[in-house]
Formats: sequence, structure tokens, C-alpha cells
Amino acid sequence: MSLRIGVLGASRIADLAIVGPAKQLGHRLVAVAARDRGRAALFAEKHGVERVLDSYAEVIADPEVNAIYNPLANSLHAPWNLAAIEAAKPVLTEKPFSRNRSEAQRVAEAAQATGVTVMEGFHYLFHPVMRRALEVAVDGTIGDMHHAEVRMAMPAPDASDPRWSFEMAGGALMDLGCYGLHIMRRLGHPSVIRAHASQRTPGVDEWCDVELGFPCGATGLSANTMAAPDHSFTVRIVGTKGDLLVHNFIKPHEDDRLTIRTPAGTRVEHHGTRTSYSYQLEAFASHVLHGTPLPIDTADAVENMAYVDAAYRAAGMTPR
Repeated sequence: MSLRIGVLGASRIADLAIVGPAKQLGHRLVAVAARDRGRAALFAEKHGVERVLDSYAEVIADPEVNAIYNPLANSLHAPWNLAAIEAAKPVLTEKPFSRNRSEAQRVAEAAQATGVTVMEGFHYLFHPVMRRALEVAVDGTIGDMHHAEVRMAMPAPDASDPRWSFEMAGGALMDLGCYGLHIMRRLGHPSVIRAHASQRTPGVDEWCDVELGFPCGATGLSANTMAAPDHSFTVRIVGTKGDLLVHNFIKPHEDDRLTIRTPAGTRVEHHGTRTSYSYQLEAFASHVLHGTPLPIDTADAVENMAYVDAAYRAAGMTPR
């Protein structure tokens, strides 16, 4: 059995996030639509999508499509996920789940009422390097957690990119920080203590740093910038007996190292260069086709958006 996937939009991320994994795992890309049909046609020709349709609604309604991939701009995640739920089509949606917590709650309630799966695409969580890091963080190897940092940096997108638009729910915290907050929540139930941001345009953060506190007394930092010279995506967790570093949790296929330092010495583990997106699609497909449980659900997505909202308020900004 295989998924027959309908793709909403001809996004940049789709090649890595859905096209490659679908080919590797034997799933079909049945249909695609974009705002510009010509762009969708080029996407289909390049990536082997079986047909081009005129609208996102037609992709969702296509009787041959049995799953939806939604990589649209942030503000369009929730509306089109709701449309897919209404059509009883499970959705793998790019993060963030929605513009804010209340919108996330509406999607979650619709999904729960109908039994339709909507999974937020936190692909990092499915890769062995991150799964191992989360194990080491709590198994005593580095002692009790003292501090955790997720640092995410990328060069600035083009000025016309929707990530710079408040109306399209852009901003560094939305695009990057949702990961950092998600990871912090895997380590416990932290509170947002304070946040600082610089706005590129009114209401849209170029960078945003979020400080967190854990009930155990440990501290956390989610540092996010869309104005860096290079890409960098690291997770560092410091314990009372050592520390660990995930060198590239977003693209472990480029660097799969986990470095663990303790008084006994430094150990570098390698956890494989298969993409995190392949692991993610494998898990999503297994759930849709066979009912295999997933490690995250819509309740997790709602809580993560609550943290994003709280971080924006702490930075003196308005949630999307």
C-alpha cells in the first residue's frame, strides 16, 4: 500500500520534504496546484507529479488523492488543513501548525471530531540523532539537566518572501523558533521567562531569543535569527556531569553527529544520513495506512502555538 499525495503549492521545501522521501518510500505524488498554474506545471514536470490542477480545492477534492501535504505560507496552513479535514483527507502540514493558539485549537477540534489525522511536520523528532540525544539528556549520562540551548540561524530571505509578512504570519520565531520551543517541551514543561526581538518590519521579527525556565531549576534558550551569514542549527544540553551537542538537527543528512562529553571523555556518535523527512513520511504513512501511533498529535500542536504566542507577548509583540 502507498499514499497518493496531493501537494498544495510549489514550495521550495517540497523537494527535500516530500518529493525525495515519497520516491524513496514508494508513495505517489498524484496532484499539485499553485497560485500560478505555470509554476505548478514546472514543479510537476521536474518532480514527476502525475497531474496539475487549477486550485488547492481541486487537489483536496481529487478522488485519487488520499493524503495532503501542505507547505503553504504560515497563514494558509490552518484554512487548507480545515478544508482537508472536511474532505476526510489526512494532512502532513508544515510547521508552524497555525497563526496562533486559538486557530490551532479550531483545527485540532475539527480533526478530533472527524478522526482525521493532521500531523505537524516537526521532522527532526523522527531522526535517530535527535531521538538518541533526547534519550541521553534524561538517562543520567550527562547528569541532571542544567541548561538547554537551541540555536537556529539562516541568511535573510528575499524581501518579497512571505516570512517577512505579518499578514502571512511570518517572523523568525514563527519560522525557526517553533522548533526550539518544541524541543524545550520534549525536555520538560518549561515556562517562558522573557524574550527579546528585533523587528525588520512592524510586527515581524528578524531575530527573537526566548529564555525559559524548567520546574527542576534548569534554564533554556531558543535563539533564532533570519539575518545570519550562514545556516546553523544546533541543540546543546548541559548537565551536571557533562553535555551533548547535536551538530545539525534540521539537516542531519548533512551532519549526523552527536557529540557527548563526560569526565570519561568525548564520544562522537553518527546516526545516519538518511533525511529526517524520510523518517517523518515513513511514520506518517505507517499511521495513515496501518494505524501505527505517532509521537505527536494535535494537542501537542496547540500547546506549541501557545508557547509561540507567549514568547511574542514576552518580547512585547503581537501574536499572529
